[in-house]
Parts: sequence; structure tokens; C-alpha cells
Amino acid sequence: MALDPADQHLRHVEKDVLIPKIMREKAKERCSEQVQDFTKCCKNSGVLMVVKCRKENSALKECLTAYYNDPAFYEECKMEYLKEREEFRKTGIPAKKRLQKLPTSM
Repeated sequence: MALDPADQHLRHVEKDVLIPKIMREKAKERCSEQVQDFTKCCKNSGVLMVVKCRKENSALKECLTAYYNDPAFYEECKMEYLKEREEFRKTGIPAKKRLQKLPTSM
């Protein structure tokens, strides 16, 4: 399903809030190893996590920043957003609700 190029105009809130939200979610998934390492370190370090988890925190920041600064990753997330927006405009149903399981009748 190709998107109409004329329908790809983005509002300020879409560029600055909605697409970056998708980027954060996808980057966290792709940096899951670093997220797990940092989370584990924090759980094991208690109040000393600021000092003890610098290495894990740096690795996580480095991984996330690499995705945030990647123009191809931005375009991928933008296209995902545009597809969701197009589907919403057709159906009136937000993606969250479309993705939820439909109740089964007994």
C-alpha cells in the first residue's frame, strides 16, 4: 500500500511529538540488551546506581542516540506513523484499539 505523497504533510505535533515517540519505542526494542543490562545493574546497586551503573548507562545512551540520529531510522518511523494515520483516517479506529484482541463470544 503506497502512501499518496501529497498526503505526507506533517503537522508540528506529528514531527516533534508523535514520530519521536515511535522512534523512542522502537529504539528501546532494538537496544533491549542495553536496557536489560542497565535495569539489572540498577536493581542490584540500590542508591549507588548512579556511580555503579555508569558503564551500562553510557552503553544504553550510545545505542539509543545512534538510532535517534539515524535519518533512515527517522524515515522508517515516519512511514510507520503515516501508515497508522492513513488507517485511522479510513477507519476512525486508533491503532491501539485495532491491535487489541477482539472479545470472543461464548
